[in-house]
Amino acid sequence: MSFIKSRKKIVSTAIASSLSVIATAAIAQEETTQLPTIKAQATAEQSLKVDESANKKFVAPLLDTPKSVSVISKQLIEDTQVTTLSDALRTVPGITLGAGEGGNPNGDRPFIRGYSSESSMYVDGIRSATSQNREMFAVEQVEVSKGSSSSLGGGGSVGGNINLISKVAKKGDSLEGSVQGGTDDYQRITLDGNKDFGNGVAARVVVMGHHNNKAGQGDDGAEYKRAGIAPSITFGLDTATRGTLSYYYLKTDDTPDAGVPYNNPNNYSKGSGKPIDVKQGIYYGWKDRDFQKQENQIGTFKLEHDITDNLTISNVATYNKSKNDYVWTQPDDSQGNFINSATGELKDAGIWRRANTRITDTDTFSDQLSLFGKFNTGALKHSFNVGAEYSKAESDKGSYNVTGNIKPIQTVDKNGNPVFDKDGKPVMTTPTGGSTSSGACSSYYGQGAASEYWCTSTFNPNSKDPWLGSISANKAVTTTTSETTSVYLLDTIEITPQWLLDLGVRWDKFDTELKTNATGVKLENNTDFFSYQAGLTFKPTENSSVYASFATSANPVGIDAGDGSETAVNANNKDLDPEKARTYEIGTKWDVLDDKLNLTAAIFRTEKQNTRIQLDPTTYTNGGDSKVDGIELGVNGNITDKWAVSAGYTYLDSEQTNPGPSCTRAGVCTYPNLAKGKQLPNVPKNSATLWTTYKVLPQVTLGAGAVAMDKVYGNATNTKWVPGYVRYDAMAKYDVNKNVNVQLNVNNLSDTRYFSKAYSSHYATEAEGRSAVLSLNFKY
Repeated sequence: MSFIKSRKKIVSTAIASSLSVIATAAIAQEETTQLPTIKAQATAEQSLKVDESANKKFVAPLLDTPKSVSVISKQLIEDTQVTTLSDALRTVPGITLGAGEGGNPNGDRPFIRGYSSESSMYVDGIRSATSQNREMFAVEQVEVSKGSSSSLGGGGSVGGNINLISKVAKKGDSLEGSVQGGTDDYQRITLDGNKDFGNGVAARVVVMGHHNNKAGQGDDGAEYKRAGIAPSITFGLDTATRGTLSYYYLKTDDTPDAGVPYNNPNNYSKGSGKPIDVKQGIYYGWKDRDFQKQENQIGTFKLEHDITDNLTISNVATYNKSKNDYVWTQPDDSQGNFINSATGELKDAGIWRRANTRITDTDTFSDQLSLFGKFNTGALKHSFNVGAEYSKAESDKGSYNVTGNIKPIQTVDKNGNPVFDKDGKPVMTTPTGGSTSSGACSSYYGQGAASEYWCTSTFNPNSKDPWLGSISANKAVTTTTSETTSVYLLDTIEITPQWLLDLGVRWDKFDTELKTNATGVKLENNTDFFSYQAGLTFKPTENSSVYASFATSANPVGIDAGDGSETAVNANNKDLDPEKARTYEIGTKWDVLDDKLNLTAAIFRTEKQNTRIQLDPTTYTNGGDSKVDGIELGVNGNITDKWAVSAGYTYLDSEQTNPGPSCTRAGVCTYPNLAKGKQLPNVPKNSATLWTTYKVLPQVTLGAGAVAMDKVYGNATNTKWVPGYVRYDAMAKYDVNKNVNVQLNVNNLSDTRYFSKAYSSHYATEAEGRSAVLSLNFKY
């Protein structure tokens, strides 16, 4: 396929040769009696129900863990054919996606139970908070821990955290992959080969190439291209000492889509706050100008040694290098879209193609040393994990200078009168700068060529308008360095077979510094904090649990090193304490139908205290707070041998109990704040997910799914919002033989128009329309 050839030489001749060796070995192995045994084991283990976390910090089975944990299993990933983390997270109720103006507006910004988890993302238990659009090609499963959980992972984790489990070398020979094609020029290929060399040595290589246009936009809209590779080698399998070397590389080259402006027109307070009523699939971007290029590399060395049968010491060292460069169109309606108050019709005054830009290079080193296992103290049985962690992130941030050649116009005051300087000369304004907020859609310029296409039609934008300006890089304007040192202890104590006590404590020392490279000026925020968790579990039967738990989190200034939506350290917040939160939860978990089906229920409250708020132009304090009360229900596993289901429902009642004063961008703060008592942004009251499959014939499996979500507000005052929706998906799979199947996935079956992200001020991101993907999958 041509799109693979256009990517950087990731799938090199050496890799292809390695896969050929693996394929030959796997096929040859199939002729013996060993391979069917290996395959049977893998099939038995694969299910929508997951019993054990791959994260060793969960020191008890998930059934006995006193908190809500949702696992996106390998089976669910294969059934739904999700390719990005954002797509995968839609299968988990209680998670919404947010958009931001800086950092990574088109990337991963999940909200768990109402609070941003962008800085609480992990890969194999190692924080990975850099701005990314994460891929699923090298992911075995995704684990979502809900509720405050800084004792597990450190700073952040107010509403929970997300941990991606990587595919690494394992026992046995196998080769699997998929070749896919679909609507909207969808093309994808994945290969996953594992070779067991014997003597405890195994190697694995996973590769991917991908291309698609955004469903519903065709060639005139957003486009996504990416390629990746993830090799690994393990030594010492089935021995007391094991080591794994792994590497992950992903490169993307996208034409992004921000979305649709809100129908809250300039100078018209009666306008509705939902997105404007334009055709489905509309695209305001500028294909000749806009891009988003990302590159992410992770090198990992993991070493484990079994001191005894019940005691293991482990060390994991990682180096992460992340790049994120973009110029994208924010569809800014601040210059037009007036509503005629007499007719109620929207005037097509145009959409300003405001240029948002960023150049980010982030390097992170992390090391985790842990001791985990089991021991007894008298009648008490302990399952524990104790460890120390260190990480250092250095992030260079800059931007692009985006300019045009359009002639300047004379500045006017608020009454429309021309402005002159003290010498009587006209004060001129050029409206095409990336951050200039006036002029492009004015009557002086207007849409199309007159404004060098910076202003486009509200109803009929042309994404292929020529780009006549210039773009130049302004790299490394600032450098943010963040350093974390932590120690923790996690312990599940079996008092009796029916009573379990879960305890955890963690201490973090967090230091961050922002340096302005042109001047050498440095700003620092240095702090340390404790986090706790405690839970009591009662087991009515061996296959059930009832629990009550309490946990805290802490969110220091600059937790993501400024490479995201968290506020980086600055002159106003450099002396502020970490924000604190706590979660109370009562729940129950039951394995039924011979342990094939897991049922969960929980009620909870998360309270965020001492939130950072602004008091005047230069004064900030830890004075705000908010809360979320909720109910969560879940079911995962098999109802019968033929019928599998993964479903969940979440109710979230959120409130901004004290948002502080209302402050303008100029720093003018007034009381009362209209946001007080309002719903938190990005929090639907009701959300539900369903995925179910049924084997109607020995060779035929049918699947169906739905995602439902209530209205979501984009801003604190609840004046801008996206409507609720229900989306339906379907799947049909035919097993050609035991090794090969053909699978058809149809997403957004009814072509429902809905919005997946709500930004606080200007726009909401429209989700993809109906699409279909046909896959040829194989496993040997």
